[in-house]
Amino acid sequence: MTQSHPRISKAVIPAAGLGTRFLPATKATPKEMLPVVDKPAIQYVVEEAVSAGLSDVLMITGRNKRPLEDHFDRNYELEEALSRKGDAGRLARVQESSDLATMHYVRQGDPRGLGHAVLCAAPHVGDQPFAVLLGDDLIDPRDPLLARMVEVQQREGGSVIALMEVDPAQIHQYGCAAVKPTGDSDVVQVTDLVEKPEAGEAPSNLAIIGRYVLDPAIFGILRETEPGRGGEIQLTDAIQKLADAHLAGGSPVGPVHGVVFKGRRYDTGDRGDYLRAIVRLACEREDLGPEFRAWLRRFVTEEM
Repeated sequence: MTQSHPRISKAVIPAAGLGTRFLPATKATPKEMLPVVDKPAIQYVVEEAVSAGLSDVLMITGRNKRPLEDHFDRNYELEEALSRKGDAGRLARVQESSDLATMHYVRQGDPRGLGHAVLCAAPHVGDQPFAVLLGDDLIDPRDPLLARMVEVQQREGGSVIALMEVDPAQIHQYGCAAVKPTGDSDVVQVTDLVEKPEAGEAPSNLAIIGRYVLDPAIFGILRETEPGRGGEIQLTDAIQKLADAHLAGGSPVGPVHGVVFKGRRYDTGDRGDYLRAIVRLACEREDLGPEFRAWLRRFVTEEM
């Protein structure tokens, strides 16, 4: 008989980073508000949470992040102006962001790493499993990664992390997982995690990408986790302790599984990948794609 686990309804989005790779653009504008075509990156992430059934969203913010709250709030003056013009299309797009989800915000007063940012969500999340979505990672909506992760967690309990195969030469940029297979081709059990391993020391080429479904036991571990690599409280270290506790036996904490993602992902924290995301998504838009693709072909063949 399949075991029933508490339903997941809450998503946490850490968004307190400084966005230094995009300076000077992010000097006064949160990196999460940089547009991907005509929609800020952070809206794609919230839409992904909602599409997976998580309509209660907590955003972990910091100083100079007020535009994030404004974006998901109503703008009555703008809506009235568009209404008077009869611009129903733009009015609907403006209202879309404020109607997406029930949004909450808390500040990470002291930026002490991703683990600390997730710990800031403890009072809101309580004792229920929850999802964490990093704002730099955009997952194509046609490849429903988070929904699959929620499905695995509801079936298996414990925690689930998203994994993706990367070039071994790039694995030092990521957290990396050692795994063993399960009965599902896209699901593995995590046995070890290493944060940004040195070349030649990685246990696999499976990198952790920015999606997690976590057991609330993670909060107790994070409270006791000492700063790790970079002097920050690493979420990877805490998840490793969850995995260790399960593998050792005698612990009520469930296993840590990984969903191996083979779909389309855009790392908007990287300038090159950010530009590629814009180009790809613009090419695929019905309203922009045909003309933009034709221009792009001419540009590549005639000017490159």
